[in-house]
Amino acid sequence: MKPIKTDQSQDFLFEPRLSNLLNPNHELILFSRLIDWKELENDLIVYFPYNNGAPAKPIRLITGLLILQNFYGLSDEQVVAGWVENPYWQFFCGYDYLQWKMPIDPSSLVNWRKRFGKEGIQKILNSTIRWALDAGAVSANSLKNVIVDTTIMPKNICYPTDSKLYFKGIKAFVKAAKNFHIPLRQTYTFLAKEALRNTQKYAHARQMKRAARESRRLKTYLGRLRRDVERRIVDRSDLRVILKPLFELIDRLLEQTRHGKNKIYSLHEPHVECISKGKAQKKYEFGCKASIVVTHKEGLALGLKALHGNPYDGHTLAEVLKEAEEAGNTKICRVFVDKGYRGHSVIDKEVYISGKRGLSVHFKKLLRRRSAIEPHIGHMKSDGKLGRNYLKGILGDCLNTILCGVGHNVRIIINHFKRNLQVAAT
Repeated sequence: MKPIKTDQSQDFLFEPRLSNLLNPNHELILFSRLIDWKELENDLIVYFPYNNGAPAKPIRLITGLLILQNFYGLSDEQVVAGWVENPYWQFFCGYDYLQWKMPIDPSSLVNWRKRFGKEGIQKILNSTIRWALDAGAVSANSLKNVIVDTTIMPKNICYPTDSKLYFKGIKAFVKAAKNFHIPLRQTYTFLAKEALRNTQKYAHARQMKRAARESRRLKTYLGRLRRDVERRIVDRSDLRVILKPLFELIDRLLEQTRHGKNKIYSLHEPHVECISKGKAQKKYEFGCKASIVVTHKEGLALGLKALHGNPYDGHTLAEVLKEAEEAGNTKICRVFVDKGYRGHSVIDKEVYISGKRGLSVHFKKLLRRRSAIEPHIGHMKSDGKLGRNYLKGILGDCLNTILCGVGHNVRIIINHFKRNLQVAAT
């Protein structure tokens, strides 16, 4: 059903209002008054059915928690626990009286992100751009000049090795057999643990032939289990349908080679890609590309997009610019990119690529500022959640990139309020 509304109109006899106790010049108080919560609720009300289930939690509460979570770079459990302890967070989410209990179960934020989906989270990002304009943190003309770059958004997976993947495949088959009461000839649980331990022990001692032998032993155990389970369910059509994704995943794992394509690096995140960006400190990263569009002057995030399949940067420029124009509701005139975008297909905008010659002094100065996007990416990774994506699946990649942009824009607005307060104090 439609979400309930937080009613704070009635006074309590022995409880003071937070609006009378908190500092009115606190940045979160100023930010909450800047937001048009009714407009935001009208944008997100379409994701709630009319007559289905119990009334949902207030939209302001959920959007406020998502904003605070990505502003501070917290997990679901941390933001809900911090909400109970911080009265400023409670006031920001629409509560004028101190609350002593958790407003929601932390795990329900997973369902809320899925309910909003990519379009709903994108609406929140579009709202942060309007809030930045209303606060004066950016000017309207700044939206016409942008910087575009790509980075790697690592997934929350362990560093992949063949032996670990084989061992996890064995555990997956044993778990499935236990859940569906499939009798196995042998589970290889103890032998697989011993083989994995020997693999790591020999690799640490640089005895690579022995380590490879133990890894092949794990692969043999996995193949035996796969064939055993397949024989046991030959007459069970229902189990064959249920276990078909697991069989396909293990078949890809058993058939892949060192130099093959479309390799599996994680069983619970099979879409993860191995990407090399030529960094000296980190040769390979496991995740997906993320394209980022920020304003040339202030660094406000206009668009963030997860790019799967490791595409060439130049082939993605037109699409990300189109989404950034829709988010900012402003036509982009100038784009500043690095040499990875050579060969792009954008013809209706001025695209300046690093190293371009024959420019005037003014445009040389603008092009040199292209590298200003790098610290913004660094803040999204260190202060936000772009440094490690904990959300599951391809949808989780899309949602995490957009939410990182939400947190980044909110940090710009909050810092703008802090600077104004410092100037007023002096």
